[in-house]
This record gives sequence, structure tokens and C-alpha cells, in this order.
Amino acid sequence: MSDYSGDPAHLIPANARLRRSRRLWRVLFFLALAAAVLAIAGRFALQQGGPGDRIARVSITGTILTDPARLKVLNELGEDTAVKAVIVAINSPGGTTAGGEELYEALGALRAKKPVVAVISELGASAAYMTAIATDRIFARRLSIVGSIGVLYQHVDAGKLLATIGVGLDKVQTGPLKAEPDLNEPMVGEVRASLQALVNDSFGWFVDIVAERRGIPRPETLALADGRIITGRQGVDLKLIDAIGGEAEAVAWLEADKSIAGDLPVVDYFPLPAEGWLGVTRWLGQSAAEVARSTVSGAMSLDGLVSLWHAAPSM
Repeated sequence: MSDYSGDPAHLIPANARLRRSRRLWRVLFFLALAAAVLAIAGRFALQQGGPGDRIARVSITGTILTDPARLKVLNELGEDTAVKAVIVAINSPGGTTAGGEELYEALGALRAKKPVVAVISELGASAAYMTAIATDRIFARRLSIVGSIGVLYQHVDAGKLLATIGVGLDKVQTGPLKAEPDLNEPMVGEVRASLQALVNDSFGWFVDIVAERRGIPRPETLALADGRIITGRQGVDLKLIDAIGGEAEAVAWLEADKSIAGDLPVVDYFPLPAEGWLGVTRWLGQSAAEVARSTVSGAMSLDGLVSLWHAAPSM
């Protein structure tokens, strides 16, 4: 016997319940979407500092390569009247000489327009140190690693390995130095001399700018440019950096020496937010590009001349 009383109010058809459920989920979805958009927009606005004067922070981390996006940011900072000074936060073993040169030149142009100060955290070596000397003042921790002034060209001679597994290489070339050194041969004779000249030319420029920017006579700079790494404390004594400290000390120096208000917000300008839906991937973790840049050894390789320091893998 049915319990239905005949009153339609006591019976809600399944399709009516389904429609109501769909409406509810749509409302909830759009409310969540609106909240996410507002949250991301708020964080983005906070990152850009909102209205008013500010100090820009540009972070140089991982392996340094040339970077058009970074170069664009540095050029724009020079024209941004709301940015009163720039802090270059460095934690890098260096990278390509071209990448270091690009940063050195761009920061030099920026320095001509407003105060620029470098803060080295754990590591600021080779091309990263090249970057630091482009600023008005360099701060580092007592036990930060700095220095490693030098240039190298690396080559792997796999000739014996290839011979063992029965692989031979051959080529047709337009000149004796084209595509040299070859993978199955050591660097000798004319090939080695040409590459040594390449390294020497880049090294000479590196030494010159260190001597000029740090006010150290070139013979003394050459004595320091044997590739050695030193601590921040040693760096102060050797005049390779200016003072011990971090960002707080850098801001205090900007206030005392450059008349920049010490209470200005310090706002990140680089790296840029990761691409994606409204930059949401920026907040979900480190971008793949940053991970790749921070990989100094292993799968990543650098073509061309490098100014790079890294510790040997520990056992």
C-alpha cells in the first residue's frame, strides 16, 4: 500500500532535485572563482607595491644566463619614478660570461639613475660576483661565499670510451678550428691555443672591471683572480665587498647614504610571476624555469664560456 497522500508538496521529483543541486553548485563555483580572483589580484597588487614610493627587489638566483625578460625589468626600473632604489638579492654560483656581462651592463645603466645595492646571501661567485660589482655597495654575510674571479671553457674527451664501444666520429669542416674541440679528441695544439685566447680575453675584461669598480690596483686584482672562493668576512678585508649584512643593513645604508626613506616597502620585481591562469602557478610553488636555473650540475649544460663556481658532489 502506498504512503503517498496525494499532496504534491510531499513529492519532489528526481529531476527537480537535480536542477536545484546544479544551481547550488554553480553558485558555489562562481563564489569560489570570485574569491580566488580577488585573492590573486590582491597578492599581485601587493607584489607590485600598490601606489606610492617603494624599493624594488631583483633576485638573481641559480645559474645566470642571458634573459630578455629580466633585462626589460631592469630597463623599466630605471624609468619608474615610484622606485627610489633597487636591491639586487644574489644567491648564485655564476653562469655564462654573457649572462654576467648582460647583468653588469644593465645594472650599470640603472645605477646611473638611482641607488642600487647588492645583498649576497649564501653564494655570489663568478658571474654572480660580476653582477654584484655593478652596484653601488655590496653586502654579504660573514660566511657567504664570494669571489671565484675567473673564466673557464670545459671539454669532455670521450675518445677512449667511444673507441671501446666501437663508435667512430667523422666530419667535413671549412677550417681546422671549425667545430673544435671534437668530442673524441683532447684539446691540443692550435685548438687549445685558440680556446685559451678566448678564455684570456674574457678573463682580462673581468679583471679590468673588478679593478675599476672595487678600486683595487690591477696587479692586486690579478693576485685575487686565481679562481679562489672566500668568505664574506675575508671579502671585506680584501675589498671585494663593502660590508657584512643583509637586506636590513642595505636599507639602512640607503637611508643613511642615499637619503632613501627607510620605511619604504621593499617590493619584488623579478623573477616575474610564472605564466598561467592569472599567475596562479606563481603561488603553487617554484616554477619549472627556476628549478632549471638552480640546477648547476647534472643534466643541465652550459654552452660557451662560463664564469661559474660549484662545489664537488659530496660522498
